[in-house]
Amino acid sequence: MARGRRIFWRIIASVFIGVIVFWAGWMGAVLIWSSIDQARPAESIVVLGAAQYDGRPSPVLRARLDHAVGLWNRGMGKVLIVTGGRGQGDTTSEAAVSRAYARRQGVPDGVILLESDGRTTRESMLAVSRMLNNRPAKTAILVSDPFHMLRLSILGRRFGLIPFTSPTRTSPISPNREERWRYILSESVKAPLAFFFERKS
Repeated sequence: MARGRRIFWRIIASVFIGVIVFWAGWMGAVLIWSSIDQARPAESIVVLGAAQYDGRPSPVLRARLDHAVGLWNRGMGKVLIVTGGRGQGDTTSEAAVSRAYARRQGVPDGVILLESDGRTTRESMLAVSRMLNNRPAKTAILVSDPFHMLRLSILGRRFGLIPFTSPTRTSPISPNREERWRYILSESVKAPLAFFFERKS
């Protein structure tokens, strides 16, 4: 009986250590990916949505848009795709607010495409993939906060895009240590879930 209990607890310990190593590996991957900027000429520049307040982009969304507009000014994309639907109680979508902001920054309205239905990263990325089916190529520079890059790359490839990630460096999340690590820990769980369970649609 004692020997059986020892074997049982060894198995439990081995499983626990295995889970910790697996999770730590994914957290390391999130951190590594957050430091990589793959920006290069592509068919599109895709901005992942974030909160907006009464028609004004939140500081997080504004940082993403500023980075995307900078890429546009460097000639990195043919179209700018802004994403994000309406939150509860909102009168407009994140995508509509992003378009208005990009226009004020000098991006021509004719090259801005809206994905205004997605309320999650997955929904937005899937919709973007479908939008690019009608474009000459499915190459896309994906713009968001650094912690988001690995999962965006996984979802982009799963949905048939050729993704290049380009993190913004001016988000108010990055200097906030507590907030930054909260998102990193969250992505260290969401990224493997996307990798192992997200199906091509």
